[in-house]
Amino acid sequence: MVKGVVTINVGKNGVTESLINEINFLLEKRGAVKVRMLRNFRESSGKDKKELAREIASKVKGRLVDFRGFVLTFER
Repeated sequence: MVKGVVTINVGKNGVTESLINEINFLLEKRGAVKVRMLRNFRESSGKDKKELAREIASKVKGRLVDFRGFVLTFER
């Protein structure tokens, strides 16, 4: 793991406004954040991982710089 990068887990509650606010706060504070899509989030949404990545990326005020497995990395 890269030093200084915080990881946020997206669980069964999905992509909520508070989750997006937290990601944006951490992007502002740290400049980078990793978002891990947990299994219960992926199964409950019924979408594939690329659709989920696009959904999260469209709501975050940062750019998606890495997408490996079920972990997205955003930078500002």
